[in-house]
Amino acid sequence: MRIPFPDEVLPAEQLGTVHFVGIGGAGLSAIARIMAQRGVVVQGSDARHSAVIEALRAEGITCFVGQDAAHLDGVDTVVASTAVREDNPEIVAARARGLRLWPRSAGLTSLMTPPITTVAVAGTHGKTTTTGMLTCALVGAGADPSFAIGAEVPALGTNARAGADPVFVVEADESDGAFLHYAPSGAIVTNIDADHLDMWGSVEAYEQAFDDFVATVGDFLVVNTEDPGAERIADRARAAGLRVVTVGFAPAVADIAGAELRVDGTTTRLRVVVEGDTHELELLVPGRHYALDALLALGAGRALGYPVAPLIAGLGTFRGAARRMEYKGEAGGVRVYDSYAHHPTELAADLAAARAVAGESRLVAVFQPHLVSRTRIFGGQMGEALSLADEVAVLDIYLAREDPDPEVTSQLIVDAVAGPPARVVGSVAAAPAAVASSVRPGDVVVTLGAGDVTEVGPALLSLLEQPGE
Repeated sequence: MRIPFPDEVLPAEQLGTVHFVGIGGAGLSAIARIMAQRGVVVQGSDARHSAVIEALRAEGITCFVGQDAAHLDGVDTVVASTAVREDNPEIVAARARGLRLWPRSAGLTSLMTPPITTVAVAGTHGKTTTTGMLTCALVGAGADPSFAIGAEVPALGTNARAGADPVFVVEADESDGAFLHYAPSGAIVTNIDADHLDMWGSVEAYEQAFDDFVATVGDFLVVNTEDPGAERIADRARAAGLRVVTVGFAPAVADIAGAELRVDGTTTRLRVVVEGDTHELELLVPGRHYALDALLALGAGRALGYPVAPLIAGLGTFRGAARRMEYKGEAGGVRVYDSYAHHPTELAADLAAARAVAGESRLVAVFQPHLVSRTRIFGGQMGEALSLADEVAVLDIYLAREDPDPEVTSQLIVDAVAGPPARVVGSVAAAPAAVASSVRPGDVVVTLGAGDVTEVGPALLSLLEQPGE
């Protein structure tokens, strides 16, 4: 469901009581937390109970499980997730009562009022990790920023907080055009790789959205020179008068350059050259793509005026984000990780990182495609990326906001896997037993996808802990 962005966005403190439809999601829970910490009366509902709901309740936020028009009694403003459908009873009631009904992007924008300096982290891949890394870097440099991240970051203990300093680090989502409304002081663009074509309609329109986003930035832009799309908008940003900071592994073209990259199990080490000085950086996450994210975060920290050494120290505290190659446990000699990767580029990057973790052991990929439209467009490429594993299990498509299409199924992906054995294992409920039947001690299993595939790992571990039952 798409709700129009309002003509005027009031500061959060002027919204009265705010109700969030879909408060259990990463995006809305972050906004709700920050509003509550700033003294706004907030509440919300979600279709299902979750650990997020429990955590919000522990913080004093009223959360309903299930949606009902009665939840809007006494409410002035309703903020809704894009995953909510038009016939949701709370949406219907909000419209019938003439309440202020906003999309998520407007709720987040209401928190960006002056004198706050907002840094927005945009890009197709790596937004959550880079936002978390930048926040950790700033904390390491002695700052107390506000932040809104698309997943919980263990090093920070949460996905969002209202800080005391006038700096606000936000993950800027392009999937529904939200990032076009933020007008940040500074921005990071991690990369531009066609996605969300159900929203944008074409690759050209998707790429143009990033041009439009950069046109809203007021002061500086940090980009990855290794990504052609990001490099292209860097040229336009310079022409528009923005300060541009470039990062990458080519010192001849990057302002902040990485070198001597070493990935050892779950650790990544590299040297970083900044303004002629060389620094050592050790990250507690594995993979070259995470090193690039760290360089981007370092670039934004420098653009904000913080010194290099404490920023690097802060980056060293980052140990991942929920569902970003998150270690879930080990049972029966099988290690299980969980990843939010759902685009072919993300699948390839995380499986390459998982291969480094697995070493000589077998790598088993358990993938849940997200959205019919994305599977229709990228199904073949998803299968190619999954071919990096030694065994592949593909769940049914997670529909989210779309209806099923009998011509678009998970078999499209399985048919494109080249090399390793691959099969469709059905639902989230059926997948753990199916995977347990084929794994063996020493294997590394990675569950991947943006839906509820995250439930498969814990269930698999539970089965492996009881092999005789």
